[in-house]
Amino acid sequence: MKNIMLMFLVFSNTLFSQSIESRVLVVKNTNSPVSIVVTDDYITRRNITKVLNISCQNSTLLDYNETISYSNFTTQIKTPLLTYLNSHPEIDFIVLTKGIPIRISGVPGKTFNGICSLDSYIAGMGYEASPTTSIVNISDINYGATYTGEAYLNKFWQSTTHFSHAKFGGHLVTRLDGYTQADAIALTTRSLQAEANLLSGIPTTGNILLDTDPTPWMGYPNPNNQPYTFVPSAYVAGQTLTITAESAYGDINSDMNKAKTGLLAKSIPVQYDTTLTFVGNMPPLKGYFSWGSNDNNYSEPNYHSLTFVAGAIAETAVSTSARTFYETNWGQSKIADLISQGVTGVKGYTDEPLVQGVASPSIMFDRYTKGWTLAESFYAASRLVSWMDIVVGDPICRAYQRATVINVTEISKFSISPNPASDFITVQLNDLSEKQELQIYNSIGQLVKDIIVTNESKINVSNLVNGIYFARLKSNFNQTHKFIKQ
Repeated sequence: MKNIMLMFLVFSNTLFSQSIESRVLVVKNTNSPVSIVVTDDYITRRNITKVLNISCQNSTLLDYNETISYSNFTTQIKTPLLTYLNSHPEIDFIVLTKGIPIRISGVPGKTFNGICSLDSYIAGMGYEASPTTSIVNISDINYGATYTGEAYLNKFWQSTTHFSHAKFGGHLVTRLDGYTQADAIALTTRSLQAEANLLSGIPTTGNILLDTDPTPWMGYPNPNNQPYTFVPSAYVAGQTLTITAESAYGDINSDMNKAKTGLLAKSIPVQYDTTLTFVGNMPPLKGYFSWGSNDNNYSEPNYHSLTFVAGAIAETAVSTSARTFYETNWGQSKIADLISQGVTGVKGYTDEPLVQGVASPSIMFDRYTKGWTLAESFYAASRLVSWMDIVVGDPICRAYQRATVINVTEISKFSISPNPASDFITVQLNDLSEKQELQIYNSIGQLVKDIIVTNESKINVSNLVNGIYFARLKSNFNQTHKFIKQ
């Protein structure tokens, strides 16, 4: 076959990425039966090979166990994790599982006498050794005399290039969690379904809902200065920074307005609400950003009425939205409710983050709708690490197409016929003399066949249930073909 140099757009999807799974580490708490089940489910369906077993208190036994002391965290989680990461520098994403605590107490240099999100602390491990790391000294007397401590400026904040540990330091940490084991597992199901829909060309309906609070004292300040940043224009990497008061609440309203403009420019449906109504009772949403229970017109029934399509991500500007993954009837609105209502990814806070700690809606939705991973989208939108943040969801989920211009020397490395097929498919290799490994996935991302093929190999598919399947060569060609079994 004559080589033809082409420039074309190749759809790059996480499910069939050649290497992204090898960049994921999953942490399993062997003291938690739930953590074991959630981990095993995720690594099986995501084809993840890197797992770290730790042994710490089981946070699913009682809510008190959601907070671990700094000394126990250091010996039971931090030390074994650092040992693993030091020998696996390729790791970019870390997945924590339900059953692992969410908060650390007694951390030196943290607010409220040592409180910090466990997830965010891990995300910033290694920052302390880098001369380009900026410490952010944070205090706000409005939250009491003990609200004084430090975090790190997130080196991935506002990034326009994809994440790697080698380039940015730290890691992108998410967790699979929720009220129940089923909620935690459903996050993986929704992630894989979103990617399968994308590969199948199945369009998703619904809007991204941006629900602002137009109460006059909040308003829409600084519309041309969004997303808000506390980093000075003459900033030098490694410079110490200071936050002494919370930024204007209305900056979040204005940033939602910027998010709306960016999404509409991509022809992505948006409902941008500037009324006093706290919006609810909507068709399933593609994305969500609101003030949650901080909205001056908050409606709990409307909050609980929200549902989501597979792949949807969300954030609420709520100080303690991730304070617990136990069902409670007190306090502020929780992201665990959104998980149980069908969201695929969501960000929250174990304790007060200040407005500066809340994700930027314009960055979060811009990156995600460009085809960035769920973890990249949330972290690029977040100013701080080693702070109060928790990101829930499959870190490598992508729900939007990412197009990349590349040079290709062949039109196609293999083909499949017939299509649709009933009993057999024939795989035709093009200009490939050596044997190849062919993988076939079903529509929810499960590997159903892994076989060696040569030119014009005949493969029995009669035992597969009817539906859509995807085949790829496990090689550097990274090409995927869809076929239908009927």
